[in-house]
Amino acid sequence: MDLNRKVALVTGGGIRIGRALVIALAKAGCDVFIHYGNSADAAAEVKAQVESLGRRGITYSADLADPSATDMVMPKAVEAFGQVDILINSASIFPEEDRFNQIDVALWDKILAINLRAPFQLSQVFAKQIPPDSQGKIININDARIPHPNTDHFAYRLTKRGLWDMTQMMALELAPRITVNAVALGQILEDPMAPDPKKFMEDYAQQHIPLKIPGNTKVVTDSVLFLLEQDFLTGSTITLDGGEYIRPLA
Repeated sequence: MDLNRKVALVTGGGIRIGRALVIALAKAGCDVFIHYGNSADAAAEVKAQVESLGRRGITYSADLADPSATDMVMPKAVEAFGQVDILINSASIFPEEDRFNQIDVALWDKILAINLRAPFQLSQVFAKQIPPDSQGKIININDARIPHPNTDHFAYRLTKRGLWDMTQMMALELAPRITVNAVALGQILEDPMAPDPKKFMEDYAQQHIPLKIPGNTKVVTDSVLFLLEQDFLTGSTITLDGGEYIRPLA
């Protein structure tokens, strides 16, 4: 796919990985529909950056825990741009209280809604609005830890495992007009709570990452752009963790 003048919808596009993806897409020539939850100021800032690059940016707030609100996101993007060519499901939540003995049903439902149901809903509506003679691209943002079960962040892990499988299932369902791929992230962002975030990343890399180098958002944006430019790749997940979650044979 030639990305110039294509339209991308990015969920969670105001902050963190979503923000980096919005800017990278604009640099590649895309107009961007920037979904956000509560980060209105951050979304406005990234919209201004998109426009400074000569591309159109539109912000839209929706609570992805609400299925009715989620159903409105894609139609609003289509209303604004006429067609959406690229969907990036980046928004997710990662509550600290998501533990087996702590999580209640309300939080369980919220995590599943935002992390798994919303990507499904958006992808379903996205596929329906792609014209028969057009191509579409879906990218899901996942987590590199997921193939290795653990009990921390119980519901979060279940949703990301579901997203991993759903990437392949949708790839089969939506071929040949739409490709569906994913990137699974390791330690990419600095910890804002660390006294020295840069040193935290360097120390983390030395202690946990076989390649001994810290991750960064450019690794993510380069990989997503690579996936968007491929026409013979679908159902794949690229793991971006520097080798951290490779498990040696017992």
